Amino acid sequence: MNQPPPLQAPDAGAAAPARMSLASRLFNIFATPGEVMEDVAHSGPTVANWLVPALVLIVVGWIGTWLIFSQPAIQQQLSEITSQAIEKQMAQQKMSEQQAEQVRNAAEKWGLLGAKISAYVAPAAMAFAVPFLWGLILWLVGRNVFKRDFPFMKAVEVVGLAAMIGILETVVRTLLILVTGNLFASPSLVLLVRNYDPQNPVHGLLPLTNVLVWWLLAVRAVGLARLAAVSFARAAAWVFGIWLAYSGSMVGLGYAMQAIFKR
Repeated sequence: MNQPPPLQAPDAGAAAPARMSLASRLFNIFATPGEVMEDVAHSGPTVANWLVPALVLIVVGWIGTWLIFSQPAIQQQLSEITSQAIEKQMAQQKMSEQQAEQVRNAAEKWGLLGAKISAYVAPAAMAFAVPFLWGLILWLVGRNVFKRDFPFMKAVEVVGLAAMIGILETVVRTLLILVTGNLFASPSLVLLVRNYDPQNPVHGLLPLTNVLVWWLLAVRAVGLARLAAVSFARAAAWVFGIWLAYSGSMVGLGYAMQAIFKR
């Protein structure tokens, strides 16, 4: 008499949902950020989730900086901005002609060099600082506001993956600058202003309408919503609110400093 085949023990791993690869997370963040963030929230710690986007952002930022500063029109615009700032400073301090000439020579010699150095340092600083700073913000909001206990590094991973939108924004902004010849061009209402003046209070608010930055913030909010198990609306209210408060305070502080030094 034939014996029935023995029952096989169920494979515990078979029921586990398949995890996304790093490449899938990096590309799907544009189309299905909710699925990516859900996968991150329920997977183990992965340093590459924030480190790889940071490295890509640095490379893209450096290439964009090189392309921008290789354009004569941009160099001329930067020179004019520096000259205007120097002239205002000299008028306020009532310098002698000899002192004014020394300041002009120093500005011509070091102004462009300083701008280039800052432009190359900024991508590296932003790539590594932003994931941890915004990760801390999301972690604190999740822990203290939504009363959810998730690892701090998970918040860093969420912000790091959202940085892929920031990489796209860097590419788009670089192309706009090259096409328009305007150092301040961005996918925002700045494009509607022919002669953009960063010292104009109204003009200074226009970069805050950058649509890709708002997209980036929305993806961060999706990540916070998945980590804290709350609605997107609640998470977005905090993410956008914090960003608007910070950006508004920085703009206000800049104009306050201008008013102080004009006296």
